[in-house]
Amino acid sequence: MNSTIEEKSESSVLVVDDEPGMRTALRANFLRHGWRVETATGVRDAARAFELTSFDLVVSDIRMRDGDGFEVMCSVQKNSPTTAVILLTAFGSVPEAVESMRSGAFDYLTKPVSFEQLQAAAARVMKRISETTVAAKPPSKIVNEEIVSPGIIGRSPSLLQALQRARAAASTDADVLIEAESGTGKELMARFIHQSSDRSRKPFIAVNCAAVPEHLLESELFGHAKGAFTGANAAKAGKFELADGGTLLLDEIGEMPLNLQPKLLRILQEREFERLGESRSIHVDIRVIATTNASLASMVEQGRFRSDLYYRLNVIPLSIPGLRERLEDIPALAKHFAEKFAVERDCSVPELDASFIERLQAYSWPGNVRELANFMCRVLSLNQGRTIDADCFHREFHPMGGVQAASRSLPAPGTPISVIEKMHLENTLALANGNRTHAAVMLGISLRTMRNKIREYGLPPRRYASCQPHP
Repeated sequence: MNSTIEEKSESSVLVVDDEPGMRTALRANFLRHGWRVETATGVRDAARAFELTSFDLVVSDIRMRDGDGFEVMCSVQKNSPTTAVILLTAFGSVPEAVESMRSGAFDYLTKPVSFEQLQAAAARVMKRISETTVAAKPPSKIVNEEIVSPGIIGRSPSLLQALQRARAAASTDADVLIEAESGTGKELMARFIHQSSDRSRKPFIAVNCAAVPEHLLESELFGHAKGAFTGANAAKAGKFELADGGTLLLDEIGEMPLNLQPKLLRILQEREFERLGESRSIHVDIRVIATTNASLASMVEQGRFRSDLYYRLNVIPLSIPGLRERLEDIPALAKHFAEKFAVERDCSVPELDASFIERLQAYSWPGNVRELANFMCRVLSLNQGRTIDADCFHREFHPMGGVQAASRSLPAPGTPISVIEKMHLENTLALANGNRTHAAVMLGISLRTMRNKIREYGLPPRRYASCQPHP
């Protein structure tokens, strides 16, 4: 049996715990799964082990007699930055989980440890090591595309930092608030958190708070009994009930009507609710992820969002970098959209000339990945079977007077999201010749959200008209 273990043990783990029984159990579990295992009795013993050899993974208890797991993690980060750390504790709490993630833990598990859960986390470590190895290989063409998760593409430091934080958040049940600009992929990030969590086999339910008419939103979220209101001809389960055991995404949470916010707050606190027209409470086990392209803190100051709900949602805050902050990912994204287009149209993948990629990287993309995807679709549709070069770019690209004018409007680093969003809103409305409906379609938001944004940022409402979008 030992020879079998040696053949499979390409990966190494250091188990750090001051309880002999726990060390033995963890060691046996990792050996069964083909890991090379060493153990340490505490912080100092772990430091000595690292002086002698390196490890792919460290699994450490948080509270030990001679220190804590955070000290172990700091030592690992200093001496071996590529080594992942999983922290264990018998005193699990949301604040401690948040602290571990902010300190850079790969994962966070509560004792008594589920060995299934531990091995799932260890498998994610090995996947990350494999991805890093692939990313280190020289590119074969223009780019070396890295698909981190379906739809999430790139290897820029800002994106990887966001993904690391999201992966750490996935190891807890804490609610998450994602604040980021339109078009950055907030729902994709929410799905990434769900798929990286222990809830991945349970439902992922998404509801766009801006897309559902206000008078139907309560029923959509909480469900209703038969006869609860006119037209309720049968009982219906709401999104909270459907997401039981899994994850509920509340997209555009800033559009949640004020009168519904107290009920949402109660559910987040108690994890129970009643359907409309019923008095029976329904208990659910869910994680809630809320997303917004607005600053909820600003909305709180304006009295448009409840402060207690904001603090309850903002347990783990996440952000996603705008595309202008990760221009090095544009070649991989462009290649991805070209390949996706080829599959959909059953045609060969066009070659993306270096001159075309240079033009893409010269633009700030205020609409982020969504804007890039739409532009690639236009270019590829109108230039089929050809090499896509700089001429194709200039022929199809004409927002706001061209790439140079758009590049001059690049926001300075640290510009607040609200300022960037207002600039993008004004630019999009200008491109749509003031038509709110067309601008809403371009931004991928509802007309109601568009109207609210115009009012929020004090733009002259009469300047912008509404009409049905062109077919």
